[in-house]
Amino acid sequence: GVQMASVRIREAEEGDCGQILRLIRELAEYEKLSDQVQISEEALRADGFGENPLYRCLVADLPPAPGDTQGPRVVGYGLYYFIYSTWKGRTVYLEDIYVTPEYRGQGIGSKIIRRVAQVALDQGCSQFRLAVLDWNQRAMALYKALGAQDLTEAEGWHAFTFDGEAMRKLAG
Repeated sequence: GVQMASVRIREAEEGDCGQILRLIRELAEYEKLSDQVQISEEALRADGFGENPLYRCLVADLPPAPGDTQGPRVVGYGLYYFIYSTWKGRTVYLEDIYVTPEYRGQGIGSKIIRRVAQVALDQGCSQFRLAVLDWNQRAMALYKALGAQDLTEAEGWHAFTFDGEAMRKLAG
């Protein structure tokens, strides 16, 4: 694998949005759902760094190599936001966690998850939730090893969505 001694986890800045979008597209490709990505860099900037941020993001980056004019290279991210449970109160929802393939297996994903757990506790949250595609055994094994409970297994919850057309019909 690639040398990782220098990978650091930090809060994303507005200038990271281009690299975050690149990784969002990479993740969608990995999940075989590329055609569903509609987000733009402008939307990421407006929604994460405007007056009323709708998400927060952690990035894993590598300092530039000597003589590199690029600046730090983002090799992973965790994008999360706050939701509310009428049973448990404040909750953190981790929408995405992704590490570029050549940097996997070095604990970067676990570091991102641990940092989100710290944020959740700092913000008075009682739980930290995420969803996983059913074929992604590797991710499920990691979350279980870190202490997560599979709600579909344990409680039979299914995730549903109303998309644009369904919403328009509902809203009349």
